[in-house]
Amino acid sequence: QVQLVESGGGLVQAGGSLKLSCSASGRTFSRYCMGWFRQAPGKEREFVATISFSGGSTSYADSVKGRFTISRDNAKNTVYLQLNSLKPEDTAVYYCAANSKGYPLPVLSTTIRSYDYWGQGTQVTVSS
Repeated sequence: QVQLVESGGGLVQAGGSLKLSCSASGRTFSRYCMGWFRQAPGKEREFVATISFSGGSTSYADSVKGRFTISRDNAKNTVYLQLNSLKPEDTAVYYCAANSKGYPLPVLSTTIRSYDYWGQGTQVTVSS
Protein backbone atom coordinates (compact mmCIF):
# COMPACT_ATOMS: atom_id res chain seq x y z
CA GLN A 1 0.00 0.00 0.00
CA VAL A 2 1.27 3.45 -0.91
CA GLN A 3 0.14 6.66 0.74
CA LEU A 4 0.48 9.95 -1.11
CA VAL A 5 0.24 13.34 0.57
CA GLU A 6 0.16 16.55 -1.44
CA SER A 7 1.10 19.98 -0.16
CA GLY A 8 1.94 23.44 -1.44
CA GLY A 9 -1.41 24.58 -2.77
CA GLY A 10 -2.83 28.00 -2.06
CA LEU A 11 -4.19 31.26 -3.41
CA VAL A 12 -2.08 33.14 -5.95
CA GLN A 13 -2.63 35.96 -8.41
CA ALA A 14 -2.61 35.37 -12.13
CA GLY A 15 0.95 35.26 -13.40
CA GLY A 16 2.24 33.95 -10.11
CA SER A 17 3.89 30.67 -9.18
CA LEU A 18 3.44 27.76 -6.80
CA LYS A 19 5.34 24.56 -6.16
CA LEU A 20 3.37 21.49 -5.23
CA SER A 21 4.92 18.52 -3.46
CA CYS A 22 3.73 14.96 -3.11
CA SER A 23 5.37 12.74 -0.51
CA ALA A 24 5.03 8.98 -0.79
CA SER A 25 5.31 6.27 1.80
CA GLY A 26 7.02 2.95 1.13
CA ARG A 27 10.33 1.73 -0.19
CA THR A 28 9.46 1.30 -3.85
CA PHE A 29 8.72 4.89 -4.82
CA SER A 30 11.68 4.87 -7.20
CA ARG A 31 9.92 2.19 -9.27
CA TYR A 32 6.72 4.15 -9.83
CA CYS A 33 5.67 6.31 -12.70
CA MET A 34 4.16 9.39 -11.06
CA GLY A 35 1.54 11.78 -12.34
CA TRP A 36 -0.32 14.96 -11.50
CA PHE A 37 -3.96 15.47 -12.33
CA ARG A 38 -6.40 18.26 -11.55
CA GLN A 39 -10.13 18.66 -11.17
CA ALA A 40 -11.94 21.97 -11.42
CA PRO A 41 -15.45 22.43 -10.00
CA GLY A 42 -18.03 20.82 -12.24
CA LYS A 43 -15.40 19.27 -14.50
CA GLU A 44 -13.84 15.87 -14.89
CA ARG A 45 -10.41 15.09 -13.53
CA GLU A 46 -7.79 15.73 -16.18
CA PHE A 47 -4.18 14.82 -16.80
CA VAL A 48 -1.55 17.48 -16.12
CA ALA A 49 1.90 15.87 -16.14
CA THR A 50 3.71 12.57 -15.70
CA ILE A 51 7.28 11.49 -15.02
CA SER A 52 8.98 8.13 -15.45
CA PHE A 53 10.38 6.18 -12.51
CA SER A 54 13.90 7.50 -13.04
CA GLY A 55 12.84 11.03 -13.87
CA GLY A 56 14.39 10.74 -17.31
CA SER A 57 11.14 11.17 -19.23
CA THR A 58 8.25 13.56 -18.78
CA SER A 59 5.02 14.43 -20.57
CA TYR A 60 2.60 17.33 -20.19
CA ALA A 61 -0.92 18.30 -21.15
CA ASP A 62 -0.92 20.89 -23.92
CA SER A 63 -2.67 23.37 -21.63
CA VAL A 64 0.29 23.48 -19.22
CA LYS A 65 3.24 22.80 -21.50
CA GLY A 66 5.92 25.44 -21.07
CA ARG A 67 4.43 26.68 -17.79
CA PHE A 68 4.49 23.66 -15.48
CA THR A 69 7.42 21.38 -14.68
CA ILE A 70 7.26 17.96 -13.06
CA SER A 71 10.28 16.57 -11.24
CA ARG A 72 11.10 13.98 -8.61
CA ASP A 73 13.61 13.21 -5.91
CA ASN A 74 13.68 9.47 -5.35
CA ALA A 75 15.93 9.83 -2.32
CA LYS A 76 13.17 11.85 -0.66
CA ASN A 77 10.23 9.83 -2.04
CA THR A 78 8.81 13.07 -3.41
CA VAL A 79 7.45 14.31 -6.70
CA TYR A 80 7.04 18.00 -7.44
CA LEU A 81 5.01 20.16 -9.76
CA GLN A 82 6.27 23.69 -10.39
CA LEU A 83 3.47 25.92 -11.59
CA ASN A 84 4.51 29.15 -13.31
CA SER A 85 2.58 31.84 -15.20
CA LEU A 86 -0.60 30.70 -13.52
CA LYS A 87 -3.96 31.52 -15.06
CA PRO A 88 -7.43 31.58 -13.48
CA GLU A 89 -8.30 28.51 -15.52
CA ASP A 90 -5.60 26.59 -13.62
CA THR A 91 -7.80 26.79 -10.51
CA ALA A 92 -8.51 23.23 -9.38
CA VAL A 93 -7.75 20.57 -6.84
CA TYR A 94 -4.44 19.01 -7.83
CA TYR A 95 -3.87 15.30 -7.21
CA CYS A 96 -0.73 13.23 -7.42
CA ALA A 97 -0.92 9.59 -8.38
CA ALA A 98 1.36 6.56 -8.57
CA ASN A 99 1.47 3.85 -11.21
CA SER A 100 3.13 0.77 -9.74
CA LYS A 101 3.08 -1.18 -13.00
CA GLY A 102 5.57 -1.10 -15.83
CA TYR A 103 8.89 -1.05 -14.01
CA PRO A 104 11.64 -1.27 -15.30
CA LEU A 105 10.24 0.22 -18.49
CA PRO A 106 10.25 4.05 -18.41
CA VAL A 107 6.50 4.30 -18.86
CA LEU A 108 4.61 7.56 -18.92
CA SER A 109 0.95 7.33 -18.01
CA THR A 110 -1.58 9.99 -18.99
CA THR A 111 -4.83 8.19 -18.17
CA ILE A 112 -6.58 8.01 -14.81
CA ARG A 113 -7.08 4.25 -15.03
CA SER A 114 -3.29 3.70 -15.28
CA TYR A 115 -2.76 4.80 -11.70
CA ASP A 116 -3.13 2.60 -8.62
CA TYR A 117 -2.76 5.12 -5.82
CA TRP A 118 -4.02 8.66 -5.31
CA GLY A 119 -3.49 11.44 -2.85
CA GLN A 120 -6.23 13.51 -1.27
CA GLY A 121 -5.46 16.60 -3.32
CA THR A 122 -4.37 20.17 -2.69
CA GLN A 123 -6.35 23.25 -3.73
CA VAL A 124 -4.84 25.77 -6.12
CA THR A 125 -6.78 28.97 -6.64
CA VAL A 126 -5.65 31.59 -9.13
CA SER A 127 -7.28 35.00 -8.91
CA SER A 128 -7.56 37.35 -11.88
